Amino acid sequence: MIVPTLNEAGNIDPLLTRLSALDLPEGSFEVIFVDDGSCDGTPEKVREWENCGNIRLIERREKPDLTRSILAGAGAARGDVIVVMDADLSHPPEQLPALIAPILDGSHDVAVGSRYVPGGSTEGWPLHRQWLSRLGSWLARPLCDINDATSGFFAFRRELSGTVAERAGGYKILLELLMAGQGKLRVVEVPICFRDRIHGASKLSFSHQWTYLRRLMTLAGGTVSVGRAGRFAAAGLFGVFVDALLFQWLLSSGAGLALAHILSFFVAASVSYSLNFKWSFHLNHEGYLRWPQFGRFLTVGLFALLMRGGVLALLVHGWHMPPLLAIFPAIGATAAVIYMGLVFYVFPVKQNPPSLDVRWRVASFGIVAFAVMLRLIYMGMAQLIPDEAYYWNYAQHMDLSFFDHPPMVAWLIWFGTSIFGDNEFGVRIGAFICGLITMGYLYALSRNLYDKSTGIRAVLLLTVLPLGFVTATLMTPDAPLMATWAATLYYMERALIADQRWAWLGMGIAFGLGILSKYTLGLLGLAALLFVVIDPGLRRWLCRPEPYLAAALALTLFSPVIAWNMENDWASIMYQSQRATGIGNKFSLHLLFFHMLLVLTPVGFVAAFMALVVRNDERAVNPLIRRRRLFMQVFTIAPLAVFFWLSLFGWPKFHWTAPVWLAILPAMGWMLGQTDHWSKVASRLRAAWKPTIGICMFLYGLALHYVVLGIPGIPYVGFSEHYFWRETTREVERLAAEVAQQTGKKPLIVGMSKWSVASSLSFYNDKSEPLDIRGRNMFLQSAAMYDFWYPSEPPTDRPIILFGMKTHQLEHDIDGNDNITPLLVQPGPIRELKIEREGKPLRGIYYRVAQGYLGLPATDSQVR
Repeated sequence: MIVPTLNEAGNIDPLLTRLSALDLPEGSFEVIFVDDGSCDGTPEKVREWENCGNIRLIERREKPDLTRSILAGAGAARGDVIVVMDADLSHPPEQLPALIAPILDGSHDVAVGSRYVPGGSTEGWPLHRQWLSRLGSWLARPLCDINDATSGFFAFRRELSGTVAERAGGYKILLELLMAGQGKLRVVEVPICFRDRIHGASKLSFSHQWTYLRRLMTLAGGTVSVGRAGRFAAAGLFGVFVDALLFQWLLSSGAGLALAHILSFFVAASVSYSLNFKWSFHLNHEGYLRWPQFGRFLTVGLFALLMRGGVLALLVHGWHMPPLLAIFPAIGATAAVIYMGLVFYVFPVKQNPPSLDVRWRVASFGIVAFAVMLRLIYMGMAQLIPDEAYYWNYAQHMDLSFFDHPPMVAWLIWFGTSIFGDNEFGVRIGAFICGLITMGYLYALSRNLYDKSTGIRAVLLLTVLPLGFVTATLMTPDAPLMATWAATLYYMERALIADQRWAWLGMGIAFGLGILSKYTLGLLGLAALLFVVIDPGLRRWLCRPEPYLAAALALTLFSPVIAWNMENDWASIMYQSQRATGIGNKFSLHLLFFHMLLVLTPVGFVAAFMALVVRNDERAVNPLIRRRRLFMQVFTIAPLAVFFWLSLFGWPKFHWTAPVWLAILPAMGWMLGQTDHWSKVASRLRAAWKPTIGICMFLYGLALHYVVLGIPGIPYVGFSEHYFWRETTREVERLAAEVAQQTGKKPLIVGMSKWSVASSLSFYNDKSEPLDIRGRNMFLQSAAMYDFWYPSEPPTDRPIILFGMKTHQLEHDIDGNDNITPLLVQPGPIRELKIEREGKPLRGIYYRVAQGYLGLPATDSQVR
């Protein structure tokens, strides 16, 4: 037993008295006190006990350091098991037998006395100390997978002390020990009650906390030191001066916001890189420019630039801050991204680097955090696409359900806009939260199927692949569908594989909320039935009440949709049934494969295929592992087979298969971290993931920057249907005002797409003087929910302005029938309205003005 001491004279007698009371067999243990230069008589107190035979004292003359003290004690120890505890009686000696038992029986390599597992607690500490301890443990959890990584009470096999790095230091040797094990140690946490000291004073100070943070970053693979951080700050301040000065000069010279911030960034980044290369990180390279290293810096710089554009847009356009002030917070965000990139990616630690597993963990946390922040910053600045505006209209006409989708998307938008207002952030906050929920459930599922490292990598893949990033950014029914799909998979795994009966309750709730989000989730019910039938050991569930109670619960949650359909002649069910027979009545299997490549990327598609079909025989020996593999296969292939069938007869939508891949992402994440017993194809696939991740993140940031601030020199092309509706609505309002002034009557605005035009204009039009907007169902064409919101329009002599994204929308219906002109009074020619922003062309929209509307013949009915 090793007890490091520094001015603990008042605690020596009580500690040894309690240890003696344990009645341990004589000769089975020894207590080694390692003193770090106490000046209160601690060594003398220990010497008074040395005649007991099993108590020794080591006095260090070097600079006090807890880690070095413990290693010195371990080097002098005679036993095979080492126990470390504090001398201040905060660790209960009575827990010693329980702590060493897992080491003695050979089941574990390290046993940790933990405050943060069930049964553990902390008594007598002030709240701020408890929070600091929790924070320190939380920061270390991504690296070592235990709840109390800052514990000072632990046991381990003696030979493990030799694996600790020579440069290790500070107050948290447990973390050093765990990291030296490269993730291969068997660790168990034993609950203890930690009590604050009675005698003496705590040695913890701010410098110790800073040392812990620096060491934590070093163990994670970063190059961190006080001097280096200071030099980086100095170089950064000079870069800030160059950046801000050039930015202000460019703005005053007439440059746009995007051009000014991009040019000033690249100049400042070049200056900062030169200074950091020669000054801050000069010990981490050979002294000359290496192109791979510069390429890494360029990658980090581009990511920082794209993040900075979002911060700048948020401050200037969202919070209306003057650009000359907004540039400084934007520079601060840029500096944070660049610093972390330099520390962990451009100039990583070379001596005693972390294991591959830790490197993947650190990279995963960094990339996921960047992606989440990117979405959070941009989601309130990027304009709504028509789909989102249409679902916002759902929330303006709240009902039990809707014609083309269940009500969950409307509920989420209503919730978000009630708090944040009718703006892009309010509409999309629900999608953002759903994305976080999806990540949480996918991590839990992957951890259950494999381990925590696999869970972290699976979340990384979800974050960087289009199937995860896009659905967590845009507020469509797919956002809650992804969250509830992941939740349903998690509870199904707990119920069917872990055999936990309570999980059926969670499954019923998740499944019910899922079909309230999108009918597609019902495919998981078919997959679950198939899984139970295929696996003989699971067929017993067919005769037990839990699955049927879960189904009843899901059906109860789904009852609003049933009630709405009963009131509306089963319109939604019939509509979805028709879609199930194919959209467009055309063989489109090739399109399905193309869409899968879009949502997965080519590398992701190959990885998913290998995860489904390639077997690892070593893992297939265990029946439980075979069942887990079958679970992932069935819950991926069964829903996918339905989409294969539908694509034989009609056009699939590109996002339909997105949630299907959630079931196989754990296996893809597991493959990403494997290095042994795999083919060359798998090795090349792992190597291909790195550029794929970088390219995906770059494209997401570039696209968001492009639509919000623009990219100098790149015109807006192909946005005639889906974007820039805010500027379009301003021009529509201007045209409507001109027509009203000419005729003396407020015009009726008609969107001639199915719902895109009408919905987008409704969201962006001035709410103080709203336009009078209708759908194309006025002309015997289906307009989705507009058929229900505005089922008929009487004849009127008010002017009518028809708007369409294409000219044919103002001439005839989808079948070529001219059912538009005969219903108009004095229809005018089709004209194009050019949309610009700051003199830059954005898009166009077509319109047609008529002097009145004749109304539908009495024999005609609305098309739904």
